[in-house]
Amino acid sequence: MDYSNLRRQITFMKKSFFDQGYLDEQFNQLEELQDESSPNFVEEVVALFLKDSPRLLSNIEQTIGKYPQDFYRLDSLVHQLKGSGSSIGAVRMKNECSVFKAHCNDRNLEGCRRSLQKMKREHATLKQKLESYFQLLRQVGPREHAVNSRKLQIIAVSLQTQE
Repeated sequence: MDYSNLRRQITFMKKSFFDQGYLDEQFNQLEELQDESSPNFVEEVVALFLKDSPRLLSNIEQTIGKYPQDFYRLDSLVHQLKGSGSSIGAVRMKNECSVFKAHCNDRNLEGCRRSLQKMKREHATLKQKLESYFQLLRQVGPREHAVNSRKLQIIAVSLQTQE
């Protein structure tokens, strides 16, 4: 298998996530924590986010549908989602959560509904992108990835600074 081509694909894919504003530096920091003793660390953390966030989105949707509106509960649920997304560097999710929270503060139910739809779309897109990314990483293999994770990060950063 041509590992150099796979590594190149992985590097460019990851760079595109940053260029398109899906991920921020927190994702790089997670990858720095990954080593040979925990070669799937980042994938496991992201998997937890992808497992928990649909439940939060569903709870937000259910709470929006109840009358009278409980803006305090909505704010609390979105705060959890924002923190969870921030922990993996999901910057678009984090930003849309901030918009939602502003609508909660304004008691703007229609704004909350619109923002929820955007959060759901961002979540679906991010999920697809990260699943594709980790699928490529699995082709390289966990040991190979753990050893080369730092190299990939250095290459991605150098590509960003060349622009």
